[in-house]
Amino acid sequence: MKIGMNLPVMEPGLDRGVLLEWIRRIDEGPFSSVALGERIAFTNPEVLTTLAACAAVTQRVRIVSTVVVLPIHDPVLLAKQLATIDVLSDGRLSVGVGIGGREEDYRSVSADLSMKRNAALPGLVDTLRRVWAGERVVDTLEPVGPEPVQPGGPEVLAGALGPKAVTMAASWADGICGFDWGPSLEGIESTFSRARDAWKQVGREEAPRLITSFWFALGEAARDQVSSHLRRYMNYMDADVVEDLLPTTGFAGSGAELVSLLARVEDLGADEVLLTPTNASPDEVSRVADLIG
Repeated sequence: MKIGMNLPVMEPGLDRGVLLEWIRRIDEGPFSSVALGERIAFTNPEVLTTLAACAAVTQRVRIVSTVVVLPIHDPVLLAKQLATIDVLSDGRLSVGVGIGGREEDYRSVSADLSMKRNAALPGLVDTLRRVWAGERVVDTLEPVGPEPVQPGGPEVLAGALGPKAVTMAASWADGICGFDWGPSLEGIESTFSRARDAWKQVGREEAPRLITSFWFALGEAARDQVSSHLRRYMNYMDADVVEDLLPTTGFAGSGAELVSLLARVEDLGADEVLLTPTNASPDEVSRVADLIG
């Protein structure tokens, strides 16, 4: 099982130096991927710009979106942007897409809220792939380029959380790039099993790529660190609901406990785990690298 690391893009206090140090340590460490997701109505950096920066300054790790909120983008322009990132990374891009969980992100960019449904994803992904294949999907003199380095374009992963979304992903995705709030081994196992079954039911010969992610913090103050992060990140939820979630959301424990948890996730058949930090210090990268290196 591979282990990647999300950038702390939802944390305050990020600047050029902090972000580049995170990216450098991830690329130089024992990690498989550097990842980040999208949110509009928040203080985080814009996802595609940051993915491009990751692609340009890394040499080894895969560049993963976890996830791009696909319905808020024009699919042809997005295909061009992602193909450019694939070129910048020399073919190291993996594209996780989903519908997102916040209506305010749609409103912020005047996107159509009626598209916030899993049924919209197959058509949008089909457009991405047709652009990457060099088809003229719009009336232009030339196809929309550039041509991706990866033949046919990057793999497309479903940022699916619910059972229905996981099942539907079998018709259009190369795998799932999920997120577990617990993290709950039972929940991860259920999601993986549902994905495998769904792929078989639609006649897919290749098994789905199975990726999961969860928040983490290490050390004596780990639970306080996770809680501080979640109070800020979950500002779109009722405060009382957030407080109820804090004791059981995210991993908070010792390094040995994290290693044990990762081994158990590997036993469930995960291809990759993308750890999600709850602190902006680059030392978080080094701590995990020492554990898994």
